[in-house]
Amino acid sequence: MSLYRIMLVDDEEEVRKAIIRKMDWEQLGFSVVGDAENGEDALEKIEQLEPDVVMTDIRMPYMDGLTLTARIREKYPFMKVLIFSGYDDFEYAQQAIKLNVTEYILKPVNGQELTEILNRVRVSLDEEIEQRRDIDALRKSYLGSLPILRELFLNDLVRRTTDIAGGVPKLTEYGIDILDARKWLVAVIHVEQVERTETQVLSLYQELIPISVKGLVEDYLRPYCRFAIFNALEGITVIAAVDEDNSQTGLINLFNDICKESKRMLEVAITVGVGHSCDSLQEISHSYQTAVDALGYRAIVGKGKTIYINDVEPVSRGKLQLDAKDEDELVAVIKFGTREGIEQVLKNLSSRMEDAKVHARQYQVYMLSIINSMIRLMQQYDLDMDEMFDSEAQYEDILEGLFHREEFIYRIVPIACRMNEAMNRERDNTTKKVIQQAKEYIREHYSNPELSVEMLCRHLHMSAAYFSTMFKKETGQTYINYLTEVRLKKAVELLNETDEKTYVIARKVGYQEQNYFSYVFKKRYGVSPTKYRGAQGIV
Repeated sequence: MSLYRIMLVDDEEEVRKAIIRKMDWEQLGFSVVGDAENGEDALEKIEQLEPDVVMTDIRMPYMDGLTLTARIREKYPFMKVLIFSGYDDFEYAQQAIKLNVTEYILKPVNGQELTEILNRVRVSLDEEIEQRRDIDALRKSYLGSLPILRELFLNDLVRRTTDIAGGVPKLTEYGIDILDARKWLVAVIHVEQVERTETQVLSLYQELIPISVKGLVEDYLRPYCRFAIFNALEGITVIAAVDEDNSQTGLINLFNDICKESKRMLEVAITVGVGHSCDSLQEISHSYQTAVDALGYRAIVGKGKTIYINDVEPVSRGKLQLDAKDEDELVAVIKFGTREGIEQVLKNLSSRMEDAKVHARQYQVYMLSIINSMIRLMQQYDLDMDEMFDSEAQYEDILEGLFHREEFIYRIVPIACRMNEAMNRERDNTTKKVIQQAKEYIREHYSNPELSVEMLCRHLHMSAAYFSTMFKKETGQTYINYLTEVRLKKAVELLNETDEKTYVIARKVGYQEQNYFSYVFKKRYGVSPTKYRGAQGIV
């Protein structure tokens, strides 16, 4: 196992060095990744060094050990904190317990005592990691979650938000036995509202009705075919596998029987929508959608029966449509992809027209769907349509392409690439604009000692984690470093141009404590504020 990372915090440098020297850290399972001379300094380093354990003195200038521990607990609740104290004070110990301090150690402490403490801490860390990696516990948790995972997977499958090629192992893993069928059929079951009566027991427990119906469906289908049944937004959903020893017609007849039996046994009316069959699981979402469409005819055909989509809608000679997954893929590649990626996605979409045997108008509707998807994206991101289409002539050229589908792809790719370039520019500009707003906010509020990255991000309406990453990437320095730089530059200006006392200047630039201001100033410029003023501008 790798070494645990530990950091020391003490205002006396000699104490820190002595502790680091006296212990065989590696033998104890630790690596000292850094040290700090006060709580303020420690907080900055903790963010960068990410230690597992922090050893801190309780009494330090600017920020004591208890305050540091409280700040650590807010942001890093699982970090181990060891507090050294030269005071056998019950109040200190009580506060430490409230802050869930790992060890409260009274000074002086010798090497043997510290070794025993560090061994306890290492064992505690080992046990925590072991618990998190406990295979039996994880397996138990996984098996407990399996019904939920199975339900989510099947919902994704029928909505085509999961790739079926990658989903095949999941079917096996979740025990869903529907692979290798001749074809598949989806049915969606809607449970009609049951009026509450004293004689109808189930009506008094409405939440139990779908469970009872689901059990009835399972009992009827189990001897006849392989199937998966799950709850979806539109109702209880069944994916049935049609094999050599059963048939689509037989399934529909069976659903009719289930409707009758539900009314007889449960006194509950159910309506079953049955979709088009499909020859590939890749097309299961189409069967599902047409089953939902079939349910939509309840008001016309009547409730409490099976409605087969082929009985209420004419059978199409072919299928060519831009579904939600296609549109999502096109939008994603225009927003984040490369020119090559854009060309590939559009070529894939265009190639479907070669395989489809549909009316010419369907080709035009399909191409219009692609254009509309792109125009909606332009509007969403407020892109200049004149710039995207280059000219009115090019827009007319695109519309002309609807009558020459073999040329459509070559006319649409340049526009998609132009959108991609514009969105990348806008993204860069937005980032620069946000960083500029952040800098302006810091320059306007640096005198507020409570100014924090969280306060700034509330103003910018973004998460602190994302902002910190973006700020460091764009400026090359952390938010804290930039804020300190702004404050110290203003302090230098006031030292050079005014006769104000150092403590007044400290407060004006956001430091409540003059001593801490002097500490930070000296750390940056090598001299105290007073000496800096005396030297008249020597940095």
